[in-house]
Amino acid sequence: MGIRERRERERQEVRTKILDAARELFARDGYEAVTMRKVADAVEYSPTAIYLHFPDKETLVRELCLCDFQSLAKALQRIAKEPDPLERLRKSGLAYVDFALAHPNHYRVMFMTPHPLPKGEEDLAALGKGNPEEDAWAFFRGTVAEAISAGRFRPDLTDPDLVAQALWAGVHGVVALHVAKKDDPWVEWRPARKTAALVVDGLLRGFTEGGR
Repeated sequence: MGIRERRERERQEVRTKILDAARELFARDGYEAVTMRKVADAVEYSPTAIYLHFPDKETLVRELCLCDFQSLAKALQRIAKEPDPLERLRKSGLAYVDFALAHPNHYRVMFMTPHPLPKGEEDLAALGKGNPEEDAWAFFRGTVAEAISAGRFRPDLTDPDLVAQALWAGVHGVVALHVAKKDDPWVEWRPARKTAALVVDGLLRGFTEGGR
């Protein structure tokens, strides 16, 4: 390995270390409470060193979300070849839950921590919006649209955004409860994946009654 390649590898290792520390801080303290100095302290670098990689906190959280949303999209791509759109939706819901349970801090930052949203079409394009291989929402919505076109849902369910958002809300609710409250002794919690499977099956059964 040459000097240039080694330096690039070291640079990427530092970026990954910064992103991992920032993710943990954002998940624990919230976006507003985290400063670039806190991130620097967590990785034992000077703030100046952090700014060499990320010019501001907004850029840092945008890069963090890009990495994590691409990881989620990659997890869903493992079931992209499932020919039956309903079975693909069922497997997608469980893959979503598996991702969240395996990476709870990722999930907290992605879906449970308010932070600046992408600005303009250029930012959205950079995040892969609309490309089902990079955009988990595009993959999920596209599968719903395919099921609607095939007549698999009830005749009154013709809006893929509505159906996809309802399904997403179901699995997100299970995950959010588990991530936020799994240690709460007030409830005898059942395994999140088992609960999610029941939610997904129940929703799909209700949505497909009268379909083909």
